[in-house]
Amino acid sequence: MDVMTPRRLRITLKTVRALIFISLLCLVLFSTIILSIVLYAKWLGPPSLSVPQSTLIYASDGSKIGELHNGQKRYWVDIDHISPHVREATIAIEDRSFYQHDGFDYKRIAGAALADLKAMAKVQGASTITQQYARNLFLEHEKTWQRKANEALYTIRLEQNYSKDRILEGYLNTIYYGHGVYGIEAAANYYFGKSSSDLTLAEAAMLAGIPKGPTLYSPYANREKAEERQEIILKMMKNEGYITEKQFQSALTAELVYKKKTDTVQPRLAPYFQDAMLSEISDKLDIDTQAIQTKGLKIYTTLDADMQKLAEETVGETIDESSDIQTGVVAMDPKTGYVRALIGGRNYEESPFNRATQAKRQPGSTIKPFLYYSAIMNGFTPSTEMKSEPTSFTYDDGKASYKPSNYNDYYANDFITMLQAIALSDNIYAVKTHMFIGMEELIKTGKLLGLSTGIKKNPSAALGTSPVRLIDMVNAYGMLGNGGKKVEPTFVTKIEDTAGNVIYESKQAKEQVLDEQAAFVTTHMMKGMFDTTLNDYTSVTGHSIADSLTRDYAGKSGTTSSDSWMIGFAPQLAVGVWTGYDKGKTINLVQERGYAKEIWSTFMEEALDDQSVKAFRPPDGVVGVYINPASGKLATKGCPTKRLTYFIEGTEPTEYCEEHMSDGEASEPEQSSDQKEKESWLDKFKWWD
Repeated sequence: MDVMTPRRLRITLKTVRALIFISLLCLVLFSTIILSIVLYAKWLGPPSLSVPQSTLIYASDGSKIGELHNGQKRYWVDIDHISPHVREATIAIEDRSFYQHDGFDYKRIAGAALADLKAMAKVQGASTITQQYARNLFLEHEKTWQRKANEALYTIRLEQNYSKDRILEGYLNTIYYGHGVYGIEAAANYYFGKSSSDLTLAEAAMLAGIPKGPTLYSPYANREKAEERQEIILKMMKNEGYITEKQFQSALTAELVYKKKTDTVQPRLAPYFQDAMLSEISDKLDIDTQAIQTKGLKIYTTLDADMQKLAEETVGETIDESSDIQTGVVAMDPKTGYVRALIGGRNYEESPFNRATQAKRQPGSTIKPFLYYSAIMNGFTPSTEMKSEPTSFTYDDGKASYKPSNYNDYYANDFITMLQAIALSDNIYAVKTHMFIGMEELIKTGKLLGLSTGIKKNPSAALGTSPVRLIDMVNAYGMLGNGGKKVEPTFVTKIEDTAGNVIYESKQAKEQVLDEQAAFVTTHMMKGMFDTTLNDYTSVTGHSIADSLTRDYAGKSGTTSSDSWMIGFAPQLAVGVWTGYDKGKTINLVQERGYAKEIWSTFMEEALDDQSVKAFRPPDGVVGVYINPASGKLATKGCPTKRLTYFIEGTEPTEYCEEHMSDGEASEPEQSSDQKEKESWLDKFKWWD
């Protein structure tokens, strides 16, 4: 029998003491390290829980018209608005001890380590919900020790600073459910077309199984595998006491109705409008487009969804499919500047270039209302006469000349009034007016009306040779229609952040920038393009659509070799249509030249169909009298053509038309209905005399 000697015994005791010391030292060091990590995590404070979230876009009636997500659909919802079935199913399959551990499940870690050791491979995971949430928030998914260390640190910080419900809420709002969908709210909508608060037990169990392997367990990718995992989750929920046997059987046999995949990808409504809207937000909030797309904002726009659809349908039904001609359409509320509908081209997918807001084209005769407003401000009236005949104009101190022509070289070769000139779009009258009042006057008016591209100082500017943007022109026409108050094209009324705080709200101070009386006189003259009684020597420019119009409109058309325009307004809506070719191709077909007017008239009539008919109301300081439009003089009973025309008070004609008077007829002017009503009212009080 071997007897241990005292010397050997002393060596053994020393070894044991050394081992105990080393163990204690390691324990102290380990505890110190853990304590240091915990204290460091505490010092760092709560980590930010912000993640990219989908920004939602709403039409003026509150209906959702789109979303921006930069490739990742996310919507954040409070845990109270998530179905309890979702919470329980997720905990059952992902982390049964979630509410008991401090972020790490040590039993699962040990069990996973043994399983991996036996298999000599990574076969079992042990990450808790908190660890997964930390990874989703802050880390990449590469398998490195550094990533593991950072994940542990973030896990500690989350557990130290947030409640379990807040962590679970964050996890459910950030986990990936496949097909570019992040978060339970987006997943519920994507797979079942409903909110996460409305998910049934069977639906919740199906969705809870997807994050483990989105490409494997998505019911769209592999229905059989997805249903097998759903059954596993339901069993675990039953074992954990979340559901009864009866609920288990009912959910297991429930038929799930999935959203059709064709329904998950819908055409983007008003894509040109949405691009312009993003540009406006970027400018006004000074943030880039990518940030807007991922901040989870709620953007309330001015878009009228029905009006937008009508505009798109009208363009589609009017323009021949085989034509390469392009178009731009803008519909705007003239009182507010709110853009109600916008089209920037015929096919956004083929060409996202926005011809309504970006293209600069020659407006042709649609510039003339601004010229005639300037003329009225400089002493002209609707009755001012000038001769329409071929004319050569010299300018620049006689160094240059300009010889415009009328459409098809038609001239009155006689004196015509400004009322006739705007209705017939007489170019000679326009250039004469431009030169007479001074070319800088049109430039000034263009600035007042917000034409951002500016008007050049030359004779041809009177005929619209200075390029403009369609949206600026429609806004300017709207300012004429609203009595001269300044408005700006507006796409957004309000923006809310994820917490519902209003971070932007549209407010426009309606500054009076035009003379109200001159603006009304101009507006009333613009009705003349649809008045077929003003056709002494040719047809008014709106004759082709006049019969289809059922209410008062003021408008003006314009053409160049490559552009066709029609802009006009009723008291409650201003609309502009441009058609033309992108690369300067000439519009040769008569049919194509008529597209702008046809689109405008069809859209206007249908857009206002359910609204009351409103007339342009004259402001104080204007007088309405009946004149003979050919002479501009007060109409008498013998005049075959009479037109109610408005003048700034004190500038109305005082001479009577004598051309059609019979012998001995008194020179009595035809009175307006306003005057007749006023006189009949005064007749009741003759006793005052």
